[in-house]
Amino acid sequence: MREGKTRFLAELDKQIRDMERLLERIDLDFDESCPNQLYRHVHTLKGSAPIFGFDSIGAVAQSLAEEWEWTQEETEREPSTPAAHLAKQSVLNSKASLMQLKMELIILQRQQQLTVQQEQGFRQLQTGLGSKLLVIDDDDLLRSFLVRRLELDGYTVHEADSVERAKGMLHDDVYDLILLDLMMHPQSGYELFDHLKEDPTLKWLPLIVLSARCDVHDKVRCLLLGANDYVTKPFQYEELAARIYSLLSRTKSFEQLAFRDPLTGVYNRRYFDHQVELELQRIARYPVPISLAFIDIDRFKTINDSYGHAIGDLVLQGLAHLLQQHLRPTDILARYGGEEFVVVMPNTTGEQAAQLLNSVLQVTNKQPVAQYEGQSFSITFSCGVSEWTAGLPTAHWIALADEAMYRAKQQGRNRVLQSCGSIEPGTASVLEAPPKLRRVLVADDDSILRSILVARLKQLPVEVAEASDGEEALAYLSAHGANLCILDGVMPKLDGFALLRKLKSDSGDRYRHVRILMLSGKKREDDIALALRLGADEYMSKPFSLVDLEMRVKRLLELES
Repeated sequence: MREGKTRFLAELDKQIRDMERLLERIDLDFDESCPNQLYRHVHTLKGSAPIFGFDSIGAVAQSLAEEWEWTQEETEREPSTPAAHLAKQSVLNSKASLMQLKMELIILQRQQQLTVQQEQGFRQLQTGLGSKLLVIDDDDLLRSFLVRRLELDGYTVHEADSVERAKGMLHDDVYDLILLDLMMHPQSGYELFDHLKEDPTLKWLPLIVLSARCDVHDKVRCLLLGANDYVTKPFQYEELAARIYSLLSRTKSFEQLAFRDPLTGVYNRRYFDHQVELELQRIARYPVPISLAFIDIDRFKTINDSYGHAIGDLVLQGLAHLLQQHLRPTDILARYGGEEFVVVMPNTTGEQAAQLLNSVLQVTNKQPVAQYEGQSFSITFSCGVSEWTAGLPTAHWIALADEAMYRAKQQGRNRVLQSCGSIEPGTASVLEAPPKLRRVLVADDDSILRSILVARLKQLPVEVAEASDGEEALAYLSAHGANLCILDGVMPKLDGFALLRKLKSDSGDRYRHVRILMLSGKKREDDIALALRLGADEYMSKPFSLVDLEMRVKRLLELES
């Protein structure tokens, strides 16, 4: 039967080419014999295709046979005119069916190829494994073909027949790439560009435009609007597949370099900081609950000290893998730093998030997360969960989850607590006041450096204020105070050293708790000694490392774990 199917498909390929030539001859120069030849082809297909299990081919052949049935009528006609008229109309009606036959042939050939490889014991490399695509096209025939063919290449494929439906699907699910037909009704594909551009969570989603228009202005317009590629219909599937694979490969490579933690493979802190803001922007438009979990491995230092950092790395990789296995596809897992992980859970209440993390913790309690040379390594973790509420600053939200995690440590580790109390049965839920954020004032007349410092500090659970000169900094400290002032040594109106003298000479206690981190281009030992003598807690010479600065800020504000 397998050999018979292979021979049938090879013969079908020839028959389709013959039928295409016959349709062309009928359309250009009517010949009485051509319609009869075409009917014989489709009549044979109608009977033979179902024998080999190709019912879809048989169904299309049946519709073509009905279209050309008039060729078998015995009635007399006027010379050529009525038959020619019928033939012209049947040619128009047959083109879509013939196209469907060609698409069915491509699908069946691919299925046959996979079957043969499986029978011979080969494992088929599915290039699309793990990628989810959205096909948007109002042509039911082409859309169905693309969905089925892409699925055979290992992709997960969803479909939409309109722009409006696609918008809803993009809101409800996460995709790796969009295939968009440009000319659709009632809304054209152009209307989706605006939707993608306005939504920060979608604006970088790879997009390939499919269009029957070969107009250069359309191509330029689509590329300028954000399309990554433009493919003209009709196209060869192999070419489209190569473009899809190439675009997804590049996107994943860039993502791996920029947004993945190299040790565990989960997202890194940079991606987390970026994505949290995008999720909150999405919620501003489509209000739903969202929660954050802060996870810390219990006694991780003991693992490193007892077995070495190589085993510690295996444990980190093992926990990351376990979390990926048991979290949902819509959850965003990132390594926050060291042995800490964070999870952003859209459309999830705090109670639901805590229940989910508790179930993951139970799995961790039952099985090791790493093995090395026959020895198994088991861990537990402490977790804090916080549900976002309207108006809550991002840094404050993270601080609430972090604070709940530390309470879990204090209560014995190996547990999940919500920011409003423990989720364990029988434990009272106590609403606690959120921790007060530290305030940092950045005083520097260099606007570019100041903006870099502010952006870096906003990653920490702090409130950040700015001043462009010494007098503005003094006025702010007098009115609002601060836990830390990052102070430039050389500024207009009042330089950093003069400001330090004023703060030190103040007879009251209002500046007593302000820590000072001085930044200066002056590197002489006398300048450093003067700054420290005037009350600076730290002194850094320009240029300096942002990582070093962040570490000093954490130490001065006692943010270190």
